[in-house]
Amino acid sequence: MLVLLPPSEGKAGGSRGRPLAWESLSLPGLTEARARVLDELVALCAGDPGKAREVLGLSEGQAPEVARNAALREAPTAPAGAVYTGVLYDALDLATLSPAAKRRAGKALLIFSGLWGALRIGDRIPAYRCSAGVRLPGLGALAGHWRAPLAEVLPEVAGEGPVLDLRSSAYAALWRPAGALAERTLTVRVLQERVVDGRPKRSVVSHFNKATKGRLVRDLLAAGPLPRRAGQVAGALRDLGYRVECDAAAPNRLDVVVTEV
Repeated sequence: MLVLLPPSEGKAGGSRGRPLAWESLSLPGLTEARARVLDELVALCAGDPGKAREVLGLSEGQAPEVARNAALREAPTAPAGAVYTGVLYDALDLATLSPAAKRRAGKALLIFSGLWGALRIGDRIPAYRCSAGVRLPGLGALAGHWRAPLAEVLPEVAGEGPVLDLRSSAYAALWRPAGALAERTLTVRVLQERVVDGRPKRSVVSHFNKATKGRLVRDLLAAGPLPRRAGQVAGALRDLGYRVECDAAAPNRLDVVVTEV
């Protein structure tokens, strides 16, 4: 099973750790595409900080993010699973998983990134700021840049098992499974159910959707071997106590219904 995750806007920067080593990163087929983005990003941030803030969608108060990007080649690195922070990663809480669950996470989780394309949680990277929606002056839209390299590398990574796609729309645009792989790819929609005037009403959860997805992935990793077929995923989540509904009109979507967020 492969689980596709978005990154987080916030990232934990360390003061210790060796600099980036390209050869240590997983998915080496992405190395050339990664280097092109890094070169463009570093050049932009080092050469014109004002333009960099505009391109990256940052405020003047976020100028330190630009300076950090300019120094990415020399910056200390840490495992991607520790660099990414925020609601989903707080709920996932990789650091407190059992050794067996951590091994499963290392094999199953794939984090998408505007800078790196896709990463394993153990890949050592520096903290950075570059979302998937960015258009770098010399490279164009990052979604377009990543589409072909990811399409070449990821089908083999996915193998024959199910794919659980928990990415936001911006990161889903970097790579969309096709053909038979698309048929065994599942997405998750989190719905909150509340009783209003005596009647149950549902709404799509936005912010806390991330927390639910983080807990969901953590529980799957902690439970034992991951599902080997797409048809087993809903049942596995129900066994973990989740209320999961399937819609015949959207057979590749799982609705997870919650009453509290």
